[in-house]
Amino acid sequence: MEAVKLEIRRPQIVNGIGLEPDPDWSFKSLLSELDSLEKKLNLSSSVSLPFAKTKSREIYGEKGTKRSSNAFVMRVSDEEFEDSEGENEEVRDRGLVKAARFNCNEFYFSSDDDSDDQPCLDVQTYLMNEVGLVESALYELTHEHQLGVKEEIRNTISALETDLMNESEKSSSAHTKVEKYREARREVERKFDVQYQRRVAEGLDNHLTAVQWDHELKSQIEERKIRSDAAHEEAKRREKALQEERLRQEKAKAEAEAKLKAEEANRAALEAERIAAKEAAEKEAAKASKANTSEVPQTEASGGPNATSSRVENDKTNKSELAGNMLRAAESALKLERERLQKLKELEEINQSLRSSSNQNFDSTGRLIGRLIRQISGNKDKVSTQASELVKIFNNPRCPQTISIAYFAQKVVSNCESPSHSAFACAHVIVLVTSQFPQAMDLVLAEIHRACIYTVPKHISYTKSAFESKEAYWKVIGYKEDDGKIESTTDYLVRLDSYMKLYGALVQTEVAGCQNVHGLKEGWAWLARFLNALPANMYTAVALYAFLQMAGFALFRKYRSQFMKMLNFISENFLNALRSQDDPDLRPITSKIQCYLEDKLFLQEPEGRTLQSSLLSNNMAPESDYHGPYHQQSMHFY
Repeated sequence: MEAVKLEIRRPQIVNGIGLEPDPDWSFKSLLSELDSLEKKLNLSSSVSLPFAKTKSREIYGEKGTKRSSNAFVMRVSDEEFEDSEGENEEVRDRGLVKAARFNCNEFYFSSDDDSDDQPCLDVQTYLMNEVGLVESALYELTHEHQLGVKEEIRNTISALETDLMNESEKSSSAHTKVEKYREARREVERKFDVQYQRRVAEGLDNHLTAVQWDHELKSQIEERKIRSDAAHEEAKRREKALQEERLRQEKAKAEAEAKLKAEEANRAALEAERIAAKEAAEKEAAKASKANTSEVPQTEASGGPNATSSRVENDKTNKSELAGNMLRAAESALKLERERLQKLKELEEINQSLRSSSNQNFDSTGRLIGRLIRQISGNKDKVSTQASELVKIFNNPRCPQTISIAYFAQKVVSNCESPSHSAFACAHVIVLVTSQFPQAMDLVLAEIHRACIYTVPKHISYTKSAFESKEAYWKVIGYKEDDGKIESTTDYLVRLDSYMKLYGALVQTEVAGCQNVHGLKEGWAWLARFLNALPANMYTAVALYAFLQMAGFALFRKYRSQFMKMLNFISENFLNALRSQDDPDLRPITSKIQCYLEDKLFLQEPEGRTLQSSLLSNNMAPESDYHGPYHQQSMHFY
């Protein structure tokens, strides 16, 4: 900063004290002069002044730093001293002291009004009243004291601010240290927590492992116990099944023996009747010959020996008819039945020897064949798929072909009793399989004949001489026995209807590219044998109606007028024979056969005969129609 020039016109000295500073004084000299003045004032006063200073003046900068007194030099211009000499004299004459005026033209002031240094650079002019020297000095001292107090206050505030800043920094540093310490403690605690959790997890894992091992050990023990119990139960079950099978075989053997005895008795009765008829015929012939020798003219008049011979032949025929009343069947049909049953018996013996010589269990093959047959539905693709799977099983070397064919014959016939059985679809599968294995057809027919005698066709009448009881007779014609109880006639008629529908569907089934070895020709033969040999009753009526439902349409398409003659015979003879019995239980089936003939239902293709080319929903499946009439009205059969 440039030196400030102070211009005073003339120095004046009063009582040894210079009223105006020496132009050559330095700032330090000025301060020492003021100190000496204060000391003199303090000594001259008996009372201590309130503004007396006990400490020498010190100059501080704006920021509280102590400044050297040598930095300030005052200069007085002579021209300004001369110009102000007249004014000073006037002031002295008036007893006033004029304050020195300083020119600060050379000072640099910032043009910025907001500068912090602006208040410090403002020039203030103090006008003093006309007072004495002491008061003037006192006022100046008071003013200086105020300035000093303000300066001290500023210094104190600055020091306090500095201390506050230091304390704030210390506090921040301490807070930072505390935060660091807290963070370190948190990290340590976190590590301790992690370590503790790890230990807890390890302990829990060890505990769970021990518990799991204990549970596994207990489970193994329980499983071994269960397996042991299951093996024990299985052994018991097998032993029981073996015993039941043994009993069943013994029972079947006893039934077969009883049936054989009944057939032998029947044959013996027939033979006895034949012999009796022969003897009677011989006696009649002898009597006729005697009569002829004694009365020749009369005989000749009455017709001669031809008439007598004719009468004897009629008697012989009547006797033969009486002998055959118990078993009604065509001889050709009985011969075919015996041949088929003999083939089935030989096959069963072969299979029995194969099972005995082999350690393998072929029951799984039987279950597989049964499942494939149960899955047969009225869809072309499904029928073709099932037939192909069955052919693959027949060609499988793991199971002998004779066993597979025997299983097939059993399952396909027993499936007739299933409510979801589709006769036409099942017949298609039979034709597809037997076209590649023709020997299977006779076995299937043998199983059908064994299940239902009316597929032969044949009928056995009840006679007290041939059967011990009604139950024995029912067993012979095909009634089932369950736990010593014979099934009802209603259930038997339902099964009879199912077997006859399968047989009727089989004889009329034609598959492109495959030969049906038991086709419509055999169906026509069955109908002719049935009408010629079997009597009209509940069983034969149900069998005839089921057969016509399934095969009547195809028989009419092939035989036309010949088939119409058959239907006329049924209407004139079979139905009249049913009506003549005047049995209320026969009326429902009689009316059904009559409706079939009068409404010409044989002109309509039976539902399900043509297989569908795509899968249908359950609501569109034709399977429900196969058992419908006799399931719904089976109570009216008898």
